[in-house]
Amino acid sequence: MIELTILMPCLNEEKTVAYCVKKALSFIREKNIKGEVLVVDNGSIDNSYILAENAGARVVRIEEKGYGLALQFGIKQAKGTYIIMGDCDGSYDFSNLDDFIEQLRNGKQLVMGNRLNGIEKGAMPCLHKYIGVPILSWLGRIRYKTNINDFHCGLRGIQKAAFEKISFRSTGMEFASEMIGKAVKEGLNIAEIPIKLYPDKRNRRSHLRPFRDGLRHLKILLIN
Repeated sequence: MIELTILMPCLNEEKTVAYCVKKALSFIREKNIKGEVLVVDNGSIDNSYILAENAGARVVRIEEKGYGLALQFGIKQAKGTYIIMGDCDGSYDFSNLDDFIEQLRNGKQLVMGNRLNGIEKGAMPCLHKYIGVPILSWLGRIRYKTNINDFHCGLRGIQKAAFEKISFRSTGMEFASEMIGKAVKEGLNIAEIPIKLYPDKRNRRSHLRPFRDGLRHLKILLIN
């Protein structure tokens, strides 16, 4: 039985995906965990999925675009009892997931990373760091009556059995907010732990579109 799936959504990440897969596999080996690394390729037109497979990941593919769709598909395909998900752009350290697996083993059903006090220089645009993330997270805390400080952290863990209890509607980046709202509504046992956010290692523009995605997060917070 596989205990842990480390899940990475991927869209044209050939520069960083192998690096992230190897980091995740090193964590699994060093901690003697029965686990897998699962990459969900979301319609890449580069060699991302080939590089991921060569690095040791299991790769599944979903052609319909959307961050939320990719994560939901990947969680359903995961073999692990616990799932830790994160972007494969090099901004998260997949070799340092001890606190996540400990919290999940101790009964937490959703474990959120909190980047706000661990943002390395150049890792997050000032607009996101000082306005977007704090304001939307503040609204989320009020709306859902939770103490989660970083609603948009992409590094998070969940028990697969807990995920299967919830029905989601989001297809894009706003899935990050919906996951917290639905988890609170379902009464899941939630923890938040501090993490580091590093400058990503890509040589291209981020998939994130600040105003469009911010509005989608806001919509979810208001109507979910």
